[in-house]
Amino acid sequence: MREPFVGHERNFAQTLGAIMQNHNKEGGDPRSVFVTTQDGLRLHVRDYGWRNASALPAVCLPGLARTVADFDTLAPALASGRSPRRVIAIDSRGRGQSEYDKNAENYNVVTELGDVITVLSSLGIGKAIFIGSSRGGILTMLLAAARPEMIAGALLHDIGPVIDLKGLARIKSYVGKLPQPCSFDEGADILHRLFSAQFPRLTTEAWRAAARRTWKISGGALTPTYDVRLAETLVAIDAEHPLPPMWEQFDALASVPVLVIRGALSDLLSAETIAEMKKHHPAMRVIEVADEGHVPLLAGDDLINAIVDFAAECDRAAGGGA
Repeated sequence: MREPFVGHERNFAQTLGAIMQNHNKEGGDPRSVFVTTQDGLRLHVRDYGWRNASALPAVCLPGLARTVADFDTLAPALASGRSPRRVIAIDSRGRGQSEYDKNAENYNVVTELGDVITVLSSLGIGKAIFIGSSRGGILTMLLAAARPEMIAGALLHDIGPVIDLKGLARIKSYVGKLPQPCSFDEGADILHRLFSAQFPRLTTEAWRAAARRTWKISGGALTPTYDVRLAETLVAIDAEHPLPPMWEQFDALASVPVLVIRGALSDLLSAETIAEMKKHHPAMRVIEVADEGHVPLLAGDDLINAIVDFAAECDRAAGGGA
């Protein structure tokens, strides 16, 4: 009487194996997905980990002219850490693999904030830990003020409510204006010449890796990984027209864990601003990365582990997960 059931056992085992294979594939290599915004642009999202993980998801938002590649080390560590979680990194419009906007005026934080909300809604993410690098940190503070229920914790990566004009002027001097290298090695040399004061101890290999995050091969030549018209968003910023402080938006993070990572050589986030932020949010933690400026690399075991620990702290503060 047992023989007829053997086939069912075999079929069940095969079905279970297929399910587990798909499940493992989902949690393994990152997936590139595309989300269409309300005005029709396709945004690229790098999606890591399990979609149904019990820990809070993490959302990584890059800087002004940066891409999801900045999180290539951090995102997998968060996705496969002690508390596995879903991690998504978003290429803002005009950056990375996202479509470029025909209207450069749309490269503004209001439009980009709407894009973030659209992406999260499309992917079914209601509450998350936000890791905002530079401009991504500005978007995180704006989101906290506009949709506080979506923020379970915030990591502000070398950014705060007050942005030093010296750093803005330096960024304005090179965004959309970098020379076009003939090779990634030449690109590494260009970056070293421009930014060695901010990163005096980077290795040759690290400069090469930075070049591959800054340029891509397109039409047989190296071109920036972002729309060079982003430079137009900085035209109006000068000593007479600095960015307004964002204390009200930062204060919207008062009820959630906050971690700030500052480069010791940063010219965008000052030690004085950090001290004032601590007055507004006494429980805020700060990690200062020696010998690096804006923005410090999200790399190295100690820093990565500290961020993974911070994500676990956010889980506990939120009551165990999403």
